[in-house]
Amino acid sequence: MNSPIVQSTHGVTLAGGGPFSARDLTLALARAPLAVAADSGADRLLRFGVVPHAVIGDMDSISAAARAKIPVERQYLVAEQVTTDFDKALRSIDAPLILALGFAGARLDHGLAAFSTLIARSDRRCILIGPQDVAFAAPSRLEVAVTPGEAVSLFPMAPVTGRSAGLEWPIEGISFAPDGMIGTSNRAMARRVVLEFDRTGMLVILPRRRLDAAIRALREAP
Repeated sequence: MNSPIVQSTHGVTLAGGGPFSARDLTLALARAPLAVAADSGADRLLRFGVVPHAVIGDMDSISAAARAKIPVERQYLVAEQVTTDFDKALRSIDAPLILALGFAGARLDHGLAAFSTLIARSDRRCILIGPQDVAFAAPSRLEVAVTPGEAVSLFPMAPVTGRSAGLEWPIEGISFAPDGMIGTSNRAMARRVVLEFDRTGMLVILPRRRLDAAIRALREAP
């Protein structure tokens, strides 16, 4: 396995080329202070006055102006075209937490690719921050603080089964699959929801206001 490009004992904010606001960036950097860009995410960071610690990708969408402003030793070309820039960056970062901005934005295909990468790289504790929600790959066991009545959506990216406590509609005995039973729009019935899964493959989607709860849950997960 190749050595990671970025190593941090703190969190990393990973910026993609999709839309995100200055408020989004401030929110993420307060929790994950090292800024890294996936390709044209560098343009987004520079627009908000942040020079990325590293830029990782195939460099086919970053602007020439952005490349000129970033020291060449911070630019890491990953030339293959088989994977997305999100995947290239995520697999190149070794950190206890990664907050991803600009990957769930304007294009549906980009959003779907990002969700696929979250599952493929589930060994990275990465939370994708969207305009209204946050999403992450479920570990084998997750215990998250919520408010009763809040949405707790589950979307399988592969066949998966599990158990739950604290949900309005328990999931035990259900065979989830992306082309079959899904678990979106479930709701919390307690202040703590516990989820267990038999394998990797489930996305957890929570309201954006539960970002800190999701961070704590992932840090405490096995």
